[in-house]
Amino acid sequence: MAGSRRKDKSRIVLRKGESQRKDGTYDYRWTSRNGKRHSVYAKTLTELREKEAEIQRDKSDGIKTEARTVTVNDIFDLWCDLKRGLKDNTFQNYKYMYNQFVRPDFGKKRVSSLKKSDVKRFYNILADERQLQASTIDGVHTVLHQVLDMAVDDNYIRINPSDRVLKELKQSHNFDTEKRKALTVEEQKLFLDYLKKSRKYNHWYPIFAVMLGTGLRVGEVTGLRWCDVDLKDRVVSVNHTLVYYNHAENGCYYSVNTPKSKAGMRSVPMMDFVAEALMMERKYQMANGIWCQSTIDCYTDFIFLNRFGRVQHQGTLNKAIRRITRDCNDEILEKGESSPVLLPRFSCHTLRHSFTTRLCEAGVNIKVIQDVLGHSDISTTMNIYADATKDLKQKEFGDMEKSTDIWAV
Repeated sequence: MAGSRRKDKSRIVLRKGESQRKDGTYDYRWTSRNGKRHSVYAKTLTELREKEAEIQRDKSDGIKTEARTVTVNDIFDLWCDLKRGLKDNTFQNYKYMYNQFVRPDFGKKRVSSLKKSDVKRFYNILADERQLQASTIDGVHTVLHQVLDMAVDDNYIRINPSDRVLKELKQSHNFDTEKRKALTVEEQKLFLDYLKKSRKYNHWYPIFAVMLGTGLRVGEVTGLRWCDVDLKDRVVSVNHTLVYYNHAENGCYYSVNTPKSKAGMRSVPMMDFVAEALMMERKYQMANGIWCQSTIDCYTDFIFLNRFGRVQHQGTLNKAIRRITRDCNDEILEKGESSPVLLPRFSCHTLRHSFTTRLCEAGVNIKVIQDVLGHSDISTTMNIYADATKDLKQKEFGDMEKSTDIWAV
């Protein structure tokens, strides 16, 4: 009969687009603005109408219908196509982090179904099951949060489900207690003195002394050329950084990039022992017939080379530090002193942090420290300054208490 309305098997009137299948389940069909047909299914009419209500909310909020089939990996691939303004090494690292940790499992999830609990569960798996360090999870979050921001901007989802999840993860796992430590004055002196007197490790003294005396990042030190140092006016010009790539899709290779930010382009005053270290390096290379064999993006004449005349690699430097630390500590322990000073486990970046701490302890102006380190954000410098001065205050108060009896009760 004209005008009659369709009903299900329970005689309930069905709305436009609704229908009941032969097996008793329901579906709802509709056409989006681009003329594409869509449908959703449910076991009950109540469940179906809840889905319909959600679809109507999406329509009113401008959420794209195709979001129901789009995965996180799809959004990441779009992000890769559109992302601009990143250093190439940063972009390659983002892709590596995503492809390594997100794409195989979490990346296959549909964007429209993502909840905060899903992201939280994913980060917990990375921390608890895969035993990733806080810094690695931080890197994963950096790229994933940007990808999900794009999903919000392009109306695939309403809110970014990764907002504040990393902060909560760090608090629950006590990751924030993980502080980067600088070498103490005694440890720094022990490290340099051991390198100077050791026949086995003496050739490592120049590069580590320069790092401790300039605060240069490891890529800035390994990329340093003789034309970048002025031994007469005692200044080091930092105008580029050496980057090593190790990615499955592009292989292993070096590249020269500009510094991380405009603040990274700077001049660093050269202390006497830094100038001495550079002259020691030149003398060592001449005595052993070592000449620069590396030309990277038209840059050559690098200062710090291995025995084959190739530029140094960060991994090699960190391995050398571990061997030096081991042998130095073994030598000290053999002496049988009651409370010896020993070298802690540390890396190349610890030397930059140690340089910063020495400046803070010496009372150098905070803006000067920021400029020398090439920090674009003063808060980065302030965080190191706060840690260094906190330790210094505690030490000086302790020394004062030991040196006088006026505090005795």
